[in-house]
Amino acid sequence: MQGIYVTTDLGNNWIDITANISSIAANHIRKILIDGEYIYVRTSLGNVYKRKLSDVVTALDELSESVPTRFSLGQNYPNPFNPSTTISFSIPNSEFVSLKVYDVLGKEVTTLVNGHKTAGIYSVQFTTDNLSSGIYFYTFKAGNFSETKKMILMR
Repeated sequence: MQGIYVTTDLGNNWIDITANISSIAANHIRKILIDGEYIYVRTSLGNVYKRKLSDVVTALDELSESVPTRFSLGQNYPNPFNPSTTISFSIPNSEFVSLKVYDVLGKEVTTLVNGHKTAGIYSVQFTTDNLSSGIYFYTFKAGNFSETKKMILMR
């Protein structure tokens, strides 16, 4: 079975939604992206197909939660913290990302993430073994996106 199929009854019945996509292209699907109200299909032949999501899917709650539609940086939790905290971020597509922690003077304290990540939601643990109490900042960069947030370490 090749092509794009969806189910709305937990897999009992499947609907072929590859209409308007040639059978050759359907056999070469390399990436499927859901963005807002559209579904995009890229093939190894270099073709990109676009259809309204409402035309092909009636329930998408689980999928929309697992594939972010935008970059975001969450507030660390707990905050204030001692000795560790969790920082989460999401990326809608494959990107090189970095997540760095700085002190109030702008000196880099540590790099938590510095590498290529696929689309998804990530959480990183930041443990402070030899840092003093105070305010710290963490900066998340991915593609053209950049955001900084404040966190407080209380010993």
